[in-house]
Amino acid sequence: MYGSHLQNIANNGFTVVEDIFGPDEIRSILQQINKTNADKSTFRKSAGLFAIRQFLKEIPEAQSLIFTAKLKNTITALFGDGYFMVKAIYFDKPEESNWFVAWHQDLTISVDKRTNLPGFGPWTVKQNQFAVQPPLNILQDNFTIRIHLDDADEGNGALKVVPGSHLKGIYRPETIDWDGETETTCAVKAGGIMVMRPLLLHASNRTTNHKPRKVIHIEFSKADLPMELTWAELCKI
Repeated sequence: MYGSHLQNIANNGFTVVEDIFGPDEIRSILQQINKTNADKSTFRKSAGLFAIRQFLKEIPEAQSLIFTAKLKNTITALFGDGYFMVKAIYFDKPEESNWFVAWHQDLTISVDKRTNLPGFGPWTVKQNQFAVQPPLNILQDNFTIRIHLDDADEGNGALKVVPGSHLKGIYRPETIDWDGETETTCAVKAGGIMVMRPLLLHASNRTTNHKPRKVIHIEFSKADLPMELTWAELCKI
């Protein structure tokens, strides 16, 4: 059942699995989001974007709604046991959004503090959250699941990716030879998930079809960090 997905992840760095969440499950998740106080620093609101960082810390009631038996079984089938959640963000790209994201890899992890460690760096801080680029082997083993609460296609900012780019280590966008690369858009129906490696080059266009795009972005790892550091959003699944 999952053979083609395993091959897609290994070769291309991503796969799309449909029908993980039903309409009632999506409604329940959105109800929890909509009744949350959005005045905190971890919430970012503008005409073109609504985002919640540290999503499950801010809305812990959503955890049981997200980590259903079907999602957990899918994670185990694709990656085995031992993984835990290390970061969660909710993104809402509204109908009139002109927000876009340039080509990039997800090169940082969220941790509890800043400290000097070999192989860790550079460091950044967003909304009082420390982030650091870890050694390459940690990034290579991590994975991300993007839960789609709306249908997404090229018209409302579904991710564009460069298949196979996760196999090239740190791959700076400014060094890409586009004559040797192709891009593809990852259309996903509401209730489906996109699974990707963090080193996969990806980007997102502006919205052009006046349709919303709501996504829960969750990162997973099974890496033991040095004793000086702790995962900032660690959550067992």
